[in-house]
Amino acid sequence: MLTIVFVIAAYLLGSISFAVVTSKLFGLADPRTYGSGNPGATNVLRSGKKVAAALTLFGDAAKGWLAVFLAIQFALPDAQIALVALAVFIGHLFPVFLRFKGGKGVATALGVLLALSGWMGLAVLATWLFMALVFRYSSLSALTAAVAAPIYAILLGLPQEWVLACGILSLLLIWRHKSNIQNLLSGKESKIGSKKAG
Repeated sequence: MLTIVFVIAAYLLGSISFAVVTSKLFGLADPRTYGSGNPGATNVLRSGKKVAAALTLFGDAAKGWLAVFLAIQFALPDAQIALVALAVFIGHLFPVFLRFKGGKGVATALGVLLALSGWMGLAVLATWLFMALVFRYSSLSALTAAVAAPIYAILLGLPQEWVLACGILSLLLIWRHKSNIQNLLSGKESKIGSKKAG
């Protein structure tokens, strides 16, 4: 019963879109109506409000971290912690509060990974930052970090259930970026900080 409560609560927490909430607080347009149309920090950044984008990034990462952190604190078995991790992430991708049309999950995934293992989370973040600084494409950075996440999990010797969760999370991230992959291949992908989608 405790597991069911945690999974449902994690999904509902994940369903809170901080891109939409922050945009309303700052009097900005709904992030789903401009740029890439994605309710995430990178798209909010296109509004020109860096503080709003930073708060979106923090909020989306924090909800992923909090759900998994609490599951660990309540000493749930590894498999159940993995389910909670996936639930909060899926909540962000398919939020009940936004008619199941959510973001791509990069920040929320980072929060989840940081809660599972601080070292893994930092390694994934470092991978994202390196790619972003060199290539200036948020999507390419996210894709590279997604591929690296389960590899880091294996190298760190994390429980196999967590490794599996990281793998599923990574596959979902890559799937959510399918349009970005097409844009990258065609040279139409917008770079970090641009006000319009390519």
